[in-house]
Amino acid sequence: MVGVVACGSVSSIKALWETRIKRGREEEEKRRTSGTGTSSRLGVQVWEDRAVLARLKEKLQTEDGRLVLRIEQEEWKSLPGGLVQFIQVQEWQIHRTGLQKIPHFISSFQNLLVLDLSRNAVTEIPKQIGKLTRLRELLLSYNRIRVVPEELSGCESLERLELAMNRDLDKLPDQLRNLKRLQHLDLSMNDFSSLPDCVVAMPGLEWLDMGGNHLQLLPDDIHRMEKLHTLWLQRNELEKLPENISRMASLDTLVLSSNNLRDIPSLMEDMTNLSRFVNFRDNPLTMDVSLPPRRKAAEDGEDGEEDREMFGRDFMHMYIQEARKRSYAVLNMHCIDEADK
Repeated sequence: MVGVVACGSVSSIKALWETRIKRGREEEEKRRTSGTGTSSRLGVQVWEDRAVLARLKEKLQTEDGRLVLRIEQEEWKSLPGGLVQFIQVQEWQIHRTGLQKIPHFISSFQNLLVLDLSRNAVTEIPKQIGKLTRLRELLLSYNRIRVVPEELSGCESLERLELAMNRDLDKLPDQLRNLKRLQHLDLSMNDFSSLPDCVVAMPGLEWLDMGGNHLQLLPDDIHRMEKLHTLWLQRNELEKLPENISRMASLDTLVLSSNNLRDIPSLMEDMTNLSRFVNFRDNPLTMDVSLPPRRKAAEDGEDGEEDREMFGRDFMHMYIQEARKRSYAVLNMHCIDEADK
């Protein structure tokens, strides 16, 4: 009887070990199969990355002695990290690709001089942008940017900044006043209600477009923009101009069409530098002033009345002179009334 029990116990133990061995083999097979799958997936990923980099390499070209990455009208919602293999690139020209983010590894491109990502779907500018100390042009118009990081002030070589048509952009960080080399700034078609202080304080600014915003007033210290020669302010809500605008000695182009201006400051008559282009069209000015017809347009080699800019510099001078005459007339009438009393 004991032998039977012993034999049964041995059989049970043997069966248990066989079961364990079988399970072990099954688990090992699973691990091996799983490892093969992972290796396979990794292999596919490596192949795909190489294919993407090969595509990007085809987009590299030399233009005017610069190595340029140019991508036009292809879908690239994001850029692969492997792009850092091309850090020698000096210019990015990526347009109409649906790109949503500027990669954080942008700071690796220390040779970058031009970053043009206009007409995409970029929603933010990474802080790492400030590491690009050699960057001269940053063009991000027609995107979806709402905030500009203060780190952008670190781009000490920046000469041109374009942020037009981002719709919801309504302010700039004050640190941007440190962009001492910035000459060209386009902030048109956004949501600004005032001219940012940092813009007025930019020492080298020469060209500024603030058209298509919601400006109601210009700062009294606008004359601090000593080097500004071109100022676009069309399609805003300006109701008056500060007297100090007459002290902008370098200004030769001023566009003020489609605002709510009621008058033109008399001191602007002395702005002899304002000679290239002036436009006051489509403003509810208090006085109705028309220029006399030109006698011989052909003598000036011009095409006629249109070239005189009916609401341009000649119009401005005539308006100011007419306003002065009317003021004198009102003053004389007042003096006569006082004398009669």
